[in-house]
Amino acid sequence: MKSISLFKSFILLLAMGLTFVACDEDVVEDATTTVTFSFTHNFDGADVTASEFNVFDFINANNDTLSISKLRYLVSDFKLFNANGDTVSFAGYNLVDVTNSTGLSFVTTEEVPQGTYTGISFVFGFDSVSNVSNAYADLNVATWNWPDMLGGGYHFMQMEGKYLENDVEMPYAYHNGTAKVSDGVFEQNYFTAVLGGVTLDKANADIEVKMNIAEWYKNPTTWDFSIYNIMLMPNYAAQKIMQANGKSVFSLGTVDQTN
Repeated sequence: MKSISLFKSFILLLAMGLTFVACDEDVVEDATTTVTFSFTHNFDGADVTASEFNVFDFINANNDTLSISKLRYLVSDFKLFNANGDTVSFAGYNLVDVTNSTGLSFVTTEEVPQGTYTGISFVFGFDSVSNVSNAYADLNVATWNWPDMLGGGYHFMQMEGKYLENDVEMPYAYHNGTAKVSDGVFEQNYFTAVLGGVTLDKANADIEVKMNIAEWYKNPTTWDFSIYNIMLMPNYAAQKIMQANGKSVFSLGTVDQTN
């Protein structure tokens, strides 16, 4: 009788243990993270903020000396994806304005399942579905529109400043958006930036997205300010160089997590 009683007790304890394990597993599976994307900027490793603007501190791959007076750009359609092919999408877009130190963080509204994600992606600018003229009141107020005669929609980036040509200061306006092929013929010019993977295991995660400004001027095409300086918005060749060079601009920085 005692052995039967002990056996029943053992079974009861085992069942309780399995219940506790199952509960613990449920907690892990159901745990979520709120994600913030923070944007930092550098020129081949040297930090760039508005405090470094309007000084000739930068030398590009073409050995042009330049300054920056304005830098703002649009990002949208953020996603996390894992090895199983599952994707978590984040709603909204973010206008990063380095000049005025606004939009440097994009706080998402979705809570994502904790776990390991093999990659992060986002669209630089808007894709062809979202890039619709006058569709976003805040961007209209920010005078972010791209002219209808050049394809409409919105800018993807405005970077302005000066470069030195034979020690003479000359202006440049590196504006990126829809590419005009010919009168009435336009080509979507956005690209998708793909970053490395992250493991999310706490309630809040701040993911750093790093922009190396120097990459806009060197990879795969070396930018020459004597050829491409101003009036670049209607210049198809310039727009396509910007799109191609932009694909190496972004990288994953630090990931800070807190409960």
